[in-house]
Amino acid sequence: MPCWHLYLIRTMEGSLYTGITTDVQRRYREHLDQGGKAAHYLRAHKPLCLAFSQIIGDRSLALKVEHRFKRLSKKIKERIAASGRLDFDRLSGEILFPDQDRA
Repeated sequence: MPCWHLYLIRTMEGSLYTGITTDVQRRYREHLDQGGKAAHYLRAHKPLCLAFSQIIGDRSLALKVEHRFKRLSKKIKERIAASGRLDFDRLSGEILFPDQDRA
């Protein structure tokens, strides 16, 4: 059973793109190549760097975490990327905040 990762790509404009994959480096190269497998968003907003990645688990959990992560503010996403760690509930995929500061 493949292990899924959540990843963040920073664009040239400074925005963050979130996705899931079983192979972060392969997927990042696909986005950089700008070919048919690149995300539409990243064709218009050129990738600058891989800002963050973390192992999540199975595909179902990765989809749940991705959905919840995409709803976070950019400030929180930046904080998570800077920390290099994302805490989440392994059943629900809910993002956990030890300090409870979600602003």
